[in-house]
Amino acid sequence: MSRYPAFFYVLLFSVSALMLQCGGGGSTTPPPASGWTLSWSDEFNGADGSAPDSTKWGYDLGGGGWGNNELECYTNRLENAQVQGGNLVISTLHEPSFLCSDNNVRDYTSARLLTKGKFSQTYGRFEARIKIPAGQGMWPAFWMLGNNIDLVSWPACGEIDVMENIGLEPAKIYGSIHGPGYIGGVGLSQTYTLSSGNFSDDFHVYAVEWEKNIVRFYVDSAFYGSFTPNQLPQGAVWEFDHPFFLILNLAVGGDWPGPPDNTTVFPQTMLVDYVRVYTRSGS
Repeated sequence: MSRYPAFFYVLLFSVSALMLQCGGGGSTTPPPASGWTLSWSDEFNGADGSAPDSTKWGYDLGGGGWGNNELECYTNRLENAQVQGGNLVISTLHEPSFLCSDNNVRDYTSARLLTKGKFSQTYGRFEARIKIPAGQGMWPAFWMLGNNIDLVSWPACGEIDVMENIGLEPAKIYGSIHGPGYIGGVGLSQTYTLSSGNFSDDFHVYAVEWEKNIVRFYVDSAFYGSFTPNQLPQGAVWEFDHPFFLILNLAVGGDWPGPPDNTTVFPQTMLVDYVRVYTRSGS
């Protein structure tokens, strides 16, 4: 049961109204240019209030900081992740002294969904239509990890960050790759900045086109950067030649975004209209 049931239903009503205003669920956004064939997707068209499709998504759980000194506890509760109005709604709540499943105590709850063990793919176009939250300390992300992570650990598995945003830079998103010798502050990163407005104002399509020896980054129809093995630090290994799985999460705080402050309003929501994965036609 929710710790704040009445408040939570007010939140759901507000989120549903917002999605209608912003054209959220049931998107008819066309597929990318010819040459790509859909291989996997989730349109989040389940019943309102239902959990994400368990055949497609699992959860990371707990509040151990996730290597970034994050401040949230990730849960598998409907309060933190559910389908509403044709969208996946990831909600971050301020719940002081919340006891996490790993016995950490945190003041915020959220969700981190992943396709590990359910879907992974080598190469292709990976895209999601997302409306990100706003506010100091917010850290929404759509990203990918190599499915060999349990064998070789991170960062040897490789990481592709399709989209990251931090609340103190509301008009900027980051697309990055990480591997041994190019992690954290020395990871390879490209940025895209809106000419007007903020990313939280509306839905945008975030995508990578990943092929042998290249990863290209897009916002909506705009290409804004790419990486190849030639751009790696000397002696570093290109770790992008094996299957990767998908992750959607909304973090709070951490070394990069910093903590929320007195301007940050809770709850915060990350709305995901769809996630679609394509392969090259004929490949």
